[in-house]
Amino acid sequence: MKPEIYLNIVDALVQKGYVILEDALDPKLPSKLKDFALGSEFKYAGISGASDLHLDLSRRRDKIHWLDEDKGVQSEFLDFTHKLRKTLNQELYLGLCYYESHFAIYEEGDFYEKHLDAFKNSKNRVVTTVYYLNENWNENDGGELVIYDENDKIIRQLSPHSNTLVVFMSDRFAHEVLPAKQQRFSIAGWFRIDK
Repeated sequence: MKPEIYLNIVDALVQKGYVILEDALDPKLPSKLKDFALGSEFKYAGISGASDLHLDLSRRRDKIHWLDEDKGVQSEFLDFTHKLRKTLNQELYLGLCYYESHFAIYEEGDFYEKHLDAFKNSKNRVVTTVYYLNENWNENDGGELVIYDENDKIIRQLSPHSNTLVVFMSDRFAHEVLPAKQQRFSIAGWFRIDK
């Protein structure tokens, strides 16, 4: 892991509110995480507000499996997030209490409509991360992440290539996942300030 990655993320969040890093972590990590994911049990992800978690396949069709410390590949990824949380708190005084994350699988045709990660009237999710696990993904495979600015204009559209890390302020950037044309893997996570 390149130690400068943490401060590079901090600098980008201060300047633009988001950063996209290719070849971000250990190049072997995405395939190890994907192998772990393939052996895990997934369920449809819900749409949630405060206490009203429910399924709505017209808005979101991915399936998820929550990450947890395992002294293995999940912990290898989570170690990076623990160090990033510490750096964000030291440099930006964000008061982040913890990080939660899940694997997400999008099958062919699956998508996630445009949304913000921070729920209205709640300062829970502060910083979002997305990490991609898809080797040999090409431009015809769909599943792009589209990021919008605060004026609802597209600022980035990117394919979910392996070992690409996206980090952005959760309450500032609406985003969506366009329909995938083949199975697509990622890890979505959030640094939170609630307990």
